[in-house]
Amino acid sequence: MNIAVRPFEEKKANKLQSTRIAGKLVNDYWEMVWRAKEEGKLVCWYEGSAINPFLEAADICWVHGEAYSAMLAARHQEGTAQRVAEERGYMRELCSYARTHLGCAVSNQRLRGDNAGATPDEDDLTWKLPAPDMIISAYAYCSTGQQWDEMTSRVFGKKIPIFNVSLPWIWGSKPDAGYLRGQEWEETSDYVERQLHDMVKFIEERTGKPYPWDRLHELMADIKRASELRLEAMELCTAQPAPASFFDWVVSIAPINNLPVPGVKQYFETVLEEVKQRVRDGEGAVPDEKYRLFFDGIMNWNKVGWLANKFARWDAAVVAGRYTHMAFWQEPGLIDPGKPVRGMAQNYLICPNNHAAPILIDLIMGLCRKFKVDGMVIHASRTCRAFTNPQFMIADAAHRQLGIPSSMFEGDVTDESFYKDELLNSRVEAMLEAIESRRMVAA
Repeated sequence: MNIAVRPFEEKKANKLQSTRIAGKLVNDYWEMVWRAKEEGKLVCWYEGSAINPFLEAADICWVHGEAYSAMLAARHQEGTAQRVAEERGYMRELCSYARTHLGCAVSNQRLRGDNAGATPDEDDLTWKLPAPDMIISAYAYCSTGQQWDEMTSRVFGKKIPIFNVSLPWIWGSKPDAGYLRGQEWEETSDYVERQLHDMVKFIEERTGKPYPWDRLHELMADIKRASELRLEAMELCTAQPAPASFFDWVVSIAPINNLPVPGVKQYFETVLEEVKQRVRDGEGAVPDEKYRLFFDGIMNWNKVGWLANKFARWDAAVVAGRYTHMAFWQEPGLIDPGKPVRGMAQNYLICPNNHAAPILIDLIMGLCRKFKVDGMVIHASRTCRAFTNPQFMIADAAHRQLGIPSSMFEGDVTDESFYKDELLNSRVEAMLEAIESRRMVAA
């Protein structure tokens, strides 16, 4: 297929320069985590929802399981943890976020636990996570989260106290139901808000101190503003050519999702200014933008830069995605920094896995219209059925409602062995040919 203007291999994604700051922020954060025990800090492991502001306010070191697994995969250092987990008996079809993180827990116990004896490799990040003093589970939709935490507790001899926050599925089946509205929405928001207040009591029990609510209010004011800046920058990508891509927003997930709050607002101010300048200059994330695509699925963390350049060589700007544009404090208007708990609960509930199909599909079709996409790339993550479950319905809706084609490829969030490059190539090229045919008919 010959769709390139310039030689195919010469083209690369024009990545946002400001997102390089995220790399330093990520490195600084994990260095802080690795020395937490030396500094006498309590450590909490958690998965799923961004409860880290509750922990940061209380001066508790927080470890987000998915974030650590993603970081290892992005650095191509996930293999040891996954191998250790498989040796322990965790099958390859298990969520690879969980499998990788559980491998880290097993390694931690082998090298730091009561029966420690092996000499750790300082370059191997698998074992470096400090053991948890507490575990908080707050997972929307995916039942793996609770089982993941239970398995972690077993690795540490069932000695770690666990607090579970239940985040109910939004069925959206009542007559008054809709996005952020209806009786079910209000009742579910009440239910989660009560649990978060109970979680604060759990934190107080662990620290032996009154909870510093004023500090949480300050942090959430900054998160709200950072989210507004992030969404404003994303909105500017409706411009043609798009000044930033899905892959730039993937790189920017850690700052909004799990990094220390100080510095995050400034990060997104810098990103927004660069995006604005690119719009003024007519500079695109893809040098010769010819196609605009929507990406449905969690990112392949060991393929971020690889895929960004691959789509750039096809002149395809991936302008939006469910993972980036429908998650991570995506409704800052719900947050009242003076009374933040309810708005935090509601942002946890609107995780893009937690909507019934009609609401979810309506939101995705809205994004496709807003960003004027020509096609949809669907990443069916082999070990994340929570995200892949509705994808055939999403593809069908894109065809019926918008008349746009889709291409689906199988990969994974952190296990690179499930990704097959030749399948992605053939399927995306077929989709781009379909887009070209549609344009010729329309002309």
